[in-house]
Amino acid sequence: MRQGEIGQVARTGWADRLHARLAGLSRPVRGFSGRPEPRTIGSFARGRQLVAGTFQLAGFLVEDLDRPLWDIEPPDERFEADLHGFTWLDDLAAVGDGPARERAQAWVFDWIARFGAGKGPGWTPNLTARRLIRLVNHGPLLVAGRDAAQAAGFFRCLGRQTVFLSRRWRAAAEGLPRIEVLTGLIHASHALSGAQGYMSRASVALARECDRQIDSDGVIATRNPQDLMEVLTLLTWAAAAVTASGRVVSPAISKAIERIAPTLRALRHADGGLARFHGGGRGAEGRLDQALAAAGGPAITVHGLAMGYARLAAGRTSVIVDASAPPVGAASANAHASTLAMEVTSARRPLVVNCGSGASFGPDWRRAGRATPLHSTLCIHGHSSSRLDAETGQSGAGRGLLAEVPTQVWAQVDSDLDGVRLLAGHNGFAPSHGMTHVRELHLSLDGRHLKGEDTLGAMTGPDRKRYDQVIARLGDEGIRFEVRFHLHPDVDAALDLGGTAVSMALKSGEIWIFRHDGVGDLSLEPSVYLEQGRLKPRPARQIVLSATVLDQACQLGWTLAKAQDTPAAIRDTLRDDDGPKPS
Repeated sequence: MRQGEIGQVARTGWADRLHARLAGLSRPVRGFSGRPEPRTIGSFARGRQLVAGTFQLAGFLVEDLDRPLWDIEPPDERFEADLHGFTWLDDLAAVGDGPARERAQAWVFDWIARFGAGKGPGWTPNLTARRLIRLVNHGPLLVAGRDAAQAAGFFRCLGRQTVFLSRRWRAAAEGLPRIEVLTGLIHASHALSGAQGYMSRASVALARECDRQIDSDGVIATRNPQDLMEVLTLLTWAAAAVTASGRVVSPAISKAIERIAPTLRALRHADGGLARFHGGGRGAEGRLDQALAAAGGPAITVHGLAMGYARLAAGRTSVIVDASAPPVGAASANAHASTLAMEVTSARRPLVVNCGSGASFGPDWRRAGRATPLHSTLCIHGHSSSRLDAETGQSGAGRGLLAEVPTQVWAQVDSDLDGVRLLAGHNGFAPSHGMTHVRELHLSLDGRHLKGEDTLGAMTGPDRKRYDQVIARLGDEGIRFEVRFHLHPDVDAALDLGGTAVSMALKSGEIWIFRHDGVGDLSLEPSVYLEQGRLKPRPARQIVLSATVLDQACQLGWTLAKAQDTPAAIRDTLRDDDGPKPS
């Protein structure tokens, strides 16, 4: 569930409740207009766990599912919202055998009996759309073997939810939430007999949202790569439903798909996963490939900056850097202080990462995950490059918009015969310390050698004045800062060469070596990897270069390179576990 939906269940408004009840007065749908084609894909492993009686949702584990699902006391609002969003139905459908079908039918028809008439939690536009998409997708599985009365009740509930969305879609937040709601309405309008009348208005509204929310470069306001992938996925679903209904897809929708696809290709690493920035994860395996395939068109990748990210790729290595200012205003509700943070992936294996979103682990981890020290970039000790406001909401989670962000962020990507180079900088530390961070990266043409320089310095007259004030207060301590390189948990790291280097072994068998110029102090310290779908953060390691600014500027040089005896290509056949992780 997305962070902006926390508390939606508890805050179901009177208008939602009223329209959920009134929707039942409309003419019910009669059934499917054709056999629905499932477009949501679940996990077979998670589905088997559900059949076996283990339920993992929103960071919680429920192991006793012999009781009715809806008798479970939700541990928090996130769990309750995810429960009513029905994404778990995808996992049961992925198994699809008799026991999985029985469990899916029992849970769905119990929900219909308890809440289907517009009662209880879950009747918000976004959760209704998410639930309706799954009920339509897996409808044949759910009504198989059911009697006429039960099937009629199932379609009556689907019709009520469709009518509800037609009346309440404007209440969804702009951007991804509203696109999801309109896609759910279009999806149901096509699939349900008697609901086709909603198609035209929903298509017009979705086209208008595409023009308003997706700019000419395929960029959305949150700058969250996973959000962008979800937008593309939803738009391709909507376009497919419109086409299948015999209508012409609006040019605004088609052009939005064409704009987004090249941007997403630039935001994926060498292993096919998305860069983890501003609250987004790597995405479910295969989801991005499916969305890009459905988008069609030529396989074009954006060059230069894509949604504010710089991508350096050569050989089997990809480097993605957050090279623009963070989102502001409402779009920054999940944004991170990650300016100039980078991620590095070698073939199928992530090497340097950002810690990720801690939203599924509670408000403390959510706030910690947004701070600069949990990203692979430079950070002045005890300070982030952007600051959060003090606004708090229900359950103490806080909305936490970014109140102070860098006012100047610049980046330039160049290619030559030696490789790809990025020069970037930001002034996020200028208000507090008079300091500017400049990062220069160079990736060799074969992708085996990444050279970097991180500079922290007072660059302008006003900055130097501010720096002098800070130094006058700190005295000989100077301004302490660190450059952090968070490593993926699967990376086996150890100090090497008498503590002057770090060797890193990937599961593929590749060996990478980190070295530095000796200006800073090198250490290997604990870190965490905040991964969606786990019950707690994964322990990891981080490389830390520490130094002090004593004379207006300090520059740290470093290299990240494959060991000389590492082959140019390694046959990496080890598969990762596809199921939910217990820790």
